[in-house]
Amino acid sequence: MRERDLGDTAPGTLVSYGRDSYYKPEPLPPSRELDLTDRFYETLADATFWLGQLSGISRELDFPPLLYTSLLRKEAMESAEIEGADIDYNALYSLETRALDDSVDANALASRSSSKTTKDTREVLNYERAVEDGIRAIDDGESLSVDLLHALHETLLSGVPDDRVDTETVGEYKTRPNHLGDFLPPVPGVVDGLMDALMTYYRTGGRYHPLIDIALFHYQFETIHPYGDGNGRLGRLLITLHLYDHGYLQRPNLYLSEYFNRNKPTYVDRMTAVRTDGEWEAWLAFFVEGIAKQAEESVTRTLALDELRRRYENEYGGVAYTKNRLACKLFERPYLTTKTVAKSFDVDHSTASRAIAALEEDGVLEEVTGKARNKEYRAREIFEILERPPQTY
Repeated sequence: MRERDLGDTAPGTLVSYGRDSYYKPEPLPPSRELDLTDRFYETLADATFWLGQLSGISRELDFPPLLYTSLLRKEAMESAEIEGADIDYNALYSLETRALDDSVDANALASRSSSKTTKDTREVLNYERAVEDGIRAIDDGESLSVDLLHALHETLLSGVPDDRVDTETVGEYKTRPNHLGDFLPPVPGVVDGLMDALMTYYRTGGRYHPLIDIALFHYQFETIHPYGDGNGRLGRLLITLHLYDHGYLQRPNLYLSEYFNRNKPTYVDRMTAVRTDGEWEAWLAFFVEGIAKQAEESVTRTLALDELRRRYENEYGGVAYTKNRLACKLFERPYLTTKTVAKSFDVDHSTASRAIAALEEDGVLEEVTGKARNKEYRAREIFEILERPPQTY
């Protein structure tokens, strides 16, 4: 970035650093009054409404924990995809199912594998674990702090393949500059002060509506780019934690990364426009619209899963046959093998095979490996709901 790239209203300056100049953002809040339109406030009201709806159904629906994990997993996968990973649900659930069958830890199994696909799943599993750790910390009364950010960063990058990590400092701020194209974020010597100011702004409650402040925080965090790598993943994860901390989410089932992933050029352009020209309003409008659309999408997807669960309970519930018990259990374990079913219901291999075959014939299960042996199955309709593109935008 060059001096002529910055407009008079840029909320930051370029500071000489060797042959380059790094960008030093002004602390929050923005130095000028925000010019937010009636349309923006209508979108903000929509976002608040849909977050309320999502929290309401999260309280009312008695979903198995694994189903909420599946919704969190969608956020983790979308976040990894933004960073260039290519991982599907099958790879993740296959890993977990094999770990369950062999009574080992899924992360340990991923670490031992030489498969790139299996190793890449660590990124998604790490994201899930980091979100859960953050939620647990908030529930335990811990505030969002620099120490917590460092811990979450370490969780995100632990065990990730070397070609997916571009830093030697994990769990601490960067010790060498990191470039984003021709943009040089703040260099290591000034990161501590900038992050302390940002965390102070958050802890003191900000200046605006919480959703506006969360958007401002996300912009500022990504502009500071405090870590050597993993800033995008941690920044998106913090949105979920902020929404939870403010009481907007009952569970981490808002996957905003899906919106960012499908609007990546706009996401980048809006933040760049803030840095160069102070176009806060366009960034805030984009962010809050994303919250509104994605919260509505989360509601729609969650209700679709609940409707399917009720249908299975009506069709298969109340009968003790293994087939029926398995159908109702799919919302706790939607990916399985014959060994999984045999262990879960304490039946022999042949009984488990017949139950799977019957549900496969009903269109409830589908085989996904194409192999003659060591077959793996998934709940077809559950995964159709999880994998379908957004229905609300």
